[in-house]
Amino acid sequence: MPARPLSDETLHLIDAVRTALAQRNDVEERTLFGSYCFFVNGKLCVGVKGDELLVRLPPGRHAEFQEMQATRELSPEGKMQGYFWVEPNGYATRAQWNFWLREALAYNPQAKATPPRKRGTAATRPAPTVSTSKDKRHSIFDDDAP
Repeated sequence: MPARPLSDETLHLIDAVRTALAQRNDVEERTLFGSYCFFVNGKLCVGVKGDELLVRLPPGRHAEFQEMQATRELSPEGKMQGYFWVEPNGYATRAQWNFWLREALAYNPQAKATPPRKRGTAATRPAPTVSTSKDKRHSIFDDDAP
């Protein structure tokens, strides 16, 4: 069954993560958990599903992140310690956005590697693209109003 097209909102968020990680040479993009994910150094780091960010954080600080507003656990049963969804109002400001990316990237070197996909499974999807003006890249922090 073909994948559903991604909304403009989702594409903007994917592009924002891609831009934030553009200076790195160890980033791979693929789908996981029904999300569009960014792997850093072979490890899941950040993902996008709809208008939410999936961030991989230190499991030892799970309770701390669980108490933060605009976050919810990936697995409410507690089976995925350190994986959180961040709602749009949780990354709406540049400071919030930078916080989540900084936390996910800081934990990445200690995170367990995500096992590689087995041969014969679906290939990695090509990266979605967002049309942007040649003069200025759109930021999720820019107003959409003309």
